[in-house]
Amino acid sequence: MIDSSRRTVLASGAAAAAASAVPQVFAQGQAQAQPAGAVPGLPDGAKVGFYEKGNVRIRYAEIGSGFPLLATPGGGLNSCIAVWARAVINIPEEFKGDFRVITMDQRNATGGESSGPVPVDDPWGAFADDQLGVMDHLGIDKFFFFGNCIGGPFAMKLMEKAPQRVTAAILSQPVGHNPAKPDYMYDAGNTVWAKELRERRPDVSMETIEKYLHNLYRVRPDFVYSVSRDFAKSCQTSMLVLPDNVDAHPLVASIDVASLCPNAEITVFPWKEPPELKARTINRARTFLKRHQTA
Repeated sequence: MIDSSRRTVLASGAAAAAASAVPQVFAQGQAQAQPAGAVPGLPDGAKVGFYEKGNVRIRYAEIGSGFPLLATPGGGLNSCIAVWARAVINIPEEFKGDFRVITMDQRNATGGESSGPVPVDDPWGAFADDQLGVMDHLGIDKFFFFGNCIGGPFAMKLMEKAPQRVTAAILSQPVGHNPAKPDYMYDAGNTVWAKELRERRPDVSMETIEKYLHNLYRVRPDFVYSVSRDFAKSCQTSMLVLPDNVDAHPLVASIDVASLCPNAEITVFPWKEPPELKARTINRARTFLKRHQTA
């Protein structure tokens, strides 16, 4: 649920942006349009800005107009804006004519410009707080969510933490527990992301990183890591699942989400080839979101 301070900020709207009662975190400068090619992964005309709260600093970007769509790229813990350039669906480019697309570098992702503490005690909750903080900063209450790869667990945590704000969600190739390789995500984090983070942040100990990865991927060693199966069964948010079947995105995770969540749909699999089928799948995703659009 939205806490009282957040509800107050959202209710005040744009008209109160300059009032002294608005916390400083919501009174930062507006996003600025970037020259073509300035930020890899973004279409021309995208605006880039920063949301800051305490020692957390998040780079975000937005493009297009209409109902807001928060889209998180893949890449695991290195989920950052640049990943869109090589994503199976480049959401800022593909949907900029349909929605107001907002995307962001996740906290401490290599290749991005977002930073903050390593939140050992509540890693999935911290990602959700960063995402909701960006939307609060932009004055956005309700929004669609598109999560690719690690964006699947992000989506489920957001729907648990702020169900009234996520109008509908698309989980594309969601990360989840792989029975054949149960420690795949933990190991990938340890061998890739941890090494890169330590090079940038030698102040963060390996003990802290290992606890963080444990709490991300081993506390709930099943399903999509960020929430329980019981929550999935109770989740009323409409969602569309675009399945995959690789080590990080096992098909069973997509099937579990679609089977457990009462208002979930799932596309055909595989859907990325041939190009005609991929195009139809993207159009189905667009139509799905527009069907759930509110005023």
